[in-house]
Amino acid sequence: MYVYMIFNVPTLKLLTGSILVGLSGVFKLHIAFLLLGIAPDLKIYLACFLIIYATYTLDRAMDNEEDKINRKELDSSRKDIALGFCFVSFLAGSLILSLKGLLFIAFLPIIIGYIYSKGIRIGSRKLKLKGNFGMKNLTVSLTWGSFIAGISHGMANSNIVFLFIFPFFTIKSFINTVVYDFRDVKGDAIAGIKTLPICLGEIATRRLLQGLHILLHLWIAASMLLMFVMVEAVLFLVSWSAGLIYTWFYTRQSPQNETKSRKFMRDALVDGEFILAVFIRTIIHL
Repeated sequence: MYVYMIFNVPTLKLLTGSILVGLSGVFKLHIAFLLLGIAPDLKIYLACFLIIYATYTLDRAMDNEEDKINRKELDSSRKDIALGFCFVSFLAGSLILSLKGLLFIAFLPIIIGYIYSKGIRIGSRKLKLKGNFGMKNLTVSLTWGSFIAGISHGMANSNIVFLFIFPFFTIKSFINTVVYDFRDVKGDAIAGIKTLPICLGEIATRRLLQGLHILLHLWIAASMLLMFVMVEAVLFLVSWSAGLIYTWFYTRQSPQNETKSRKFMRDALVDGEFILAVFIRTIIHL
């Protein structure tokens, strides 16, 4: 009974809500390794998961105004327990990365994540990245693009990383965060967060995301043809197809009573895109 009181349903949702995002980050890093011809490293993958899990769970555990509307199911969760999980997860992940000389990369997401969620005071002003026009999306995308590119560069020591790996995962992350902004339009509007769907409107934002998606994949296709990165046709085609689907079907404000199947399909395509890509590639190469 005591364990149940501590780990109630909202707390379990809080603790497990970032697992898929963490796994998605691992598969992004694996794809970066494949494109660069780097041998898989399970310890580095574990560290990647732990850092991403800690960062996103930290954001979910913070009491933000918009989350009171967008994440009502977490209202009675034990935020102190979640913060403890964040600390242990980050500590373990940073220790693994430090053994590879990548300690700085470990601190990058968690520091930016805190500024993003809670902000820091500089004199009389408070710097908070979450509430400014487009800054939320740029912050998240640049953070994870830099995180994956930084680890990849540390393992490969090649400047190709900054020409192809960094822009690929940065722009992909940007698109994904904006797609999720369509889900949270109501809460963001009430909290005064100026997301792209709110400021630009549905149609303009959809066209922007689709344009970025097409240009990005043309750039990656050209890099494969010119042999700047390894040719991974299956990964490319899955990423191309998944992006076309979610930038069309999920760039509309979510209905008030969104069905579980719609939520599942969105998460499977957006957060699970790279998991699906690696799975299909593995099956084909058997």
